[in-house]
Amino acid sequence: MSGKGIDAVVLARRGLTDRIAEFWIGRADGHPLSMAESGSHIELHFGGGKHHFARHYSIVGPLTLHDAPEPFWRIAVQREDRSRGSAFIHDNFGPGTALTVSRPINAFRLARHQANRLLVAGGIGVTPMLAMARSLRMRNLDFSMFYAGQERSAMAYVGELGGLCGNRLTLHESRRDGIPGFTGLLSGQPAGTEVYVCGPGAMIEALREAASALGWRKERVRFEVFNAAHRPDDRDFEVRLSSGHRVKVGAGMTILETLELAGVDTLSSCRRGECGLCVTDVAEYDGELDHRDRYFSDEQHRGGQQIAICCSRITGRALALNI
Repeated sequence: MSGKGIDAVVLARRGLTDRIAEFWIGRADGHPLSMAESGSHIELHFGGGKHHFARHYSIVGPLTLHDAPEPFWRIAVQREDRSRGSAFIHDNFGPGTALTVSRPINAFRLARHQANRLLVAGGIGVTPMLAMARSLRMRNLDFSMFYAGQERSAMAYVGELGGLCGNRLTLHESRRDGIPGFTGLLSGQPAGTEVYVCGPGAMIEALREAASALGWRKERVRFEVFNAAHRPDDRDFEVRLSSGHRVKVGAGMTILETLELAGVDTLSSCRRGECGLCVTDVAEYDGELDHRDRYFSDEQHRGGQQIAICCSRITGRALALNI
């Protein structure tokens, strides 16, 4: 987390589905938090010792058109079978739980021009889309939304989205309806439509491939990927800097977060492997570079000369960086 974080506390918790819970995060000093722009996310630091985690979650925002600005930030967390961070949250977070949060970060901002928008959500990727749908409705702008999940009972915020979107909302239950057909979805959109998509990486790639096949400019598809930086089989490893300073990167942390905690000056923006600002030269490493970014080409990944420290790791035990 760059800069000083905000001392925060969990104010409330409620279940949304069997695997998804909603949490209200407020300031520990009781002062109100500012309203966040749609598409924003926050970085949470929680736990301690061997169980220290840093995770990013979208701010959901108010759930209806009539809700007043909220003095807290609302997030939703899906429990993954082998994810230590989400499991820790589900097992330990409740009213009064202390944590540290960043100020809102927005690398998934709605464009201000008047083009039609198509919002596409897959699973827990619905969280930033709810805030976007509300923002577009409040501004009376044209949009529609496609929301895919395994089955309706596992899909969060269906009722709230129905209230915000009305007949603009299409629900797709994959167990009943099969794999979404993105070529048909995109080809039926008005000319100039821009797509905002958040969900599993495979779904995003399928949509981008469909758009490319239809001749869409790649800039018309904007996306956000969850959980690129953390996987259940991640291990600790050591990073050595040009100065000789060494830091241990825990399984629940990224290289960038670890360097920031150690007081090392770094550059970053999106913190999800998309913008390239955190890219750092690699001196040497054991094992293999585990690239998780969407900035480099496959050829650049194979070259092994640089790494996006906000999300990528190594499979070995030691990495030397020219920083």
